[in-house]
Amino acid sequence: MKTLKILAGVVGLLIVITAGLMVSGYGGALFFMAFHSLNKPAGSFDPAMTSPAPDYAQQVNWAALPTMDDPSDLVPEGVVTVEQGNHPTDVFFIHPTGFLTSGSWTSPMDPDSGTEANTQWMMANQASAFNGCCNVYAPRYRESNIFAYFEPDEGREAVMAFAYDDVRRAFEHYIDHHNQGRPFVIASHSQGTHHSMRLLTEVIDTTELHERMVASYLIGSILIPVSPDWFDSLQNIAPCSRADDLHCVVHWDTMPEGGQPMQRSAPSLCTNPLSWRADEEFAERALNEGAVLPVGTFHKAMGRAPDEAAPQVFGTITAPLSEQTSAQCREGSLFAERQTRPEFTAVITEMTGTYHELDYALFYMNIRNNARLRTQTYLETLVHADPSPVM
Repeated sequence: MKTLKILAGVVGLLIVITAGLMVSGYGGALFFMAFHSLNKPAGSFDPAMTSPAPDYAQQVNWAALPTMDDPSDLVPEGVVTVEQGNHPTDVFFIHPTGFLTSGSWTSPMDPDSGTEANTQWMMANQASAFNGCCNVYAPRYRESNIFAYFEPDEGREAVMAFAYDDVRRAFEHYIDHHNQGRPFVIASHSQGTHHSMRLLTEVIDTTELHERMVASYLIGSILIPVSPDWFDSLQNIAPCSRADDLHCVVHWDTMPEGGQPMQRSAPSLCTNPLSWRADEEFAERALNEGAVLPVGTFHKAMGRAPDEAAPQVFGTITAPLSEQTSAQCREGSLFAERQTRPEFTAVITEMTGTYHELDYALFYMNIRNNARLRTQTYLETLVHADPSPVM
């Protein structure tokens, strides 16, 4: 009996300590540290142990191309667009992290995995926002495992640099073999945005390519700020300040109203997608041209879970929901109204306390229409500069 009382006391003390940690905010961090330690891939990252480098001359290594049927071709009900391959402008889309399990530090590029199903989900729900302005090109790549983000700096950078090398090779192949001198948009989310920032720095900003870059939609950077210091390091590319600015960058990280601004190591650009200004003015619901409900299933299995996915077919994107939310930038974060529809809440990862997974969905038609406006503006400047522009 005495042993049982002692055991009950210890359990009670642990419950109190755990509750205190969670209320104080330290519990979530400690829990995640323990989860990371137990579930991250075994050993250190070794480039020699990765899958073979993708050959971007092969269609199989692209998640989206104008010449193949893929989920980036989806269009919301009631929205009309030009058939892929017929736009005078392209988008190069770099998808976010969908590799969440523990098998390796970088994706093995298994076409039958949950990771690749997540890439298809991103094509349907994110890259498709640009098929109204542009021919969509999106590479598959040996993306970084989500656990790499929580490694010490040296380990994290090694994995990220390896994944970026695929992205860079894919972009260079696109420029050399597909682009044919057309203007292009860079678009991305999360891990894709981290690679996009490096691509802008190393490949686009200091070459003639910055003149052909209509704009960059570098959305949802979350952990790595799109900071003033980063812009200061660029020679030709700056933040966009209005809806029709060219050769510039937009960025936001969405948070639910009532929460705190995202904590980062430096200030980060916040562009309000309802006004397309980088200020803290409140933008009312009437400016929201349409959110879309996510289509398909994003596979959230993490850690030691198998990287498997049930087959799925991505159906039609439902008609946009106008005036779904207002928005306001505050201290580098974009605050949107709290969402209650299960189609929105089902994709949110509650652990993060953000609307990271809704960065595109809540502002889908604003993104779509703005990309059309910027590409049209760019094409008009070409016509005025040269009666026979190369397209």
